Amino acid sequence: VVERPASVVKELVENSIDAEATRLTVTVKNGGKSLISVADDGFGMSRDDALLALERHATSKISKAEDLYSIRSLGFRGEAIPSIAAVSRFTLTTRERSTLGGTQIEMAGGKILSVKDIGAAEGTVVEVRNLFFNLPARRKFLRSEQTETAHIEHIVTLCALAHPQVAFRLVVDSRQHPRIHPQRDRRRFRLVRPHDRLLHQLRLQPMHQPELRLIVLARKLRYLFPFAYDVHSDTFLS
Repeated sequence: VVERPASVVKELVENSIDAEATRLTVTVKNGGKSLISVADDGFGMSRDDALLALERHATSKISKAEDLYSIRSLGFRGEAIPSIAAVSRFTLTTRERSTLGGTQIEMAGGKILSVKDIGAAEGTVVEVRNLFFNLPARRKFLRSEQTETAHIEHIVTLCALAHPQVAFRLVVDSRQHPRIHPQRDRRRFRLVRPHDRLLHQLRLQPMHQPELRLIVLARKLRYLFPFAYDVHSDTFLS
């Protein structure tokens, strides 16, 4: 799951979208090596659910076996979160919409350091610091800061195109990119990639499987992201 900083961003953004967030803020430093933060205004989690989300093979996306035949989410929260927490200094701050207080959990290398009640805004904030700090060999093979940042921008762009109802804000090394406000169809294309004529000719078609919609759109637009496309396997690099 965790191959590079961009894969962390992808998993966290998808969780936020599944949590019915309408606003997302992605903050990264040093290409995501020092900090990745994803903040949303979704429905948040209770203390028990937040702890459960850190357990491997746990998920909040299904409640009964029959749900496996009608999955409409982008993933399973419990699959990615423990993997990310195992290779970073990880902080999860969350508050349900119906409660007055939130919960904050701090971890390092997959071990829980503290769990406490805290005042927080509605939604969830996940902070991932010092990615691969306990895997120096893996950290060594990360690309340059510019390359890793480009991959993160690529992921955020694709997610913004696939989910025009969500507002996105990207901050890279304290430099804020233009905000992407909620838009529909071609207006979102023009907002994200204003100078690309092909984008203006495409429209987001409603699909019941969000991941399929994202994949189809990504392949249509693969020429826009040559640094992230593997011509040999006909797929985007993670």
